[in-house]
Amino acid sequence: MYDHDFFPFFGMPYGLGWVVMILFWVLVIAGLIAIVRWLGSGASRAKSDLSLPPHKKPADILRERYARGEIDREEFLQRLEDLNGH
Repeated sequence: MYDHDFFPFFGMPYGLGWVVMILFWVLVIAGLIAIVRWLGSGASRAKSDLSLPPHKKPADILRERYARGEIDREEFLQRLEDLNGH
């Protein structure tokens, strides 16, 4: 009735042609969803870049290091004094 050379997927044994077609459309839809999400994340990244705080001052960074315990009190006070020029 139909020429299997013209319909290659439908000529696969045990109806595998339908499986291939379903997998094809699942991949196409997943690809479209991935593209839309990627484009949407680019817009949200641009918005988040605008909300970044201005550059921190050296004294602020020093206070953060002291608060995290990276430097002790003596080093903090010495470096703070160096920054203030005393």
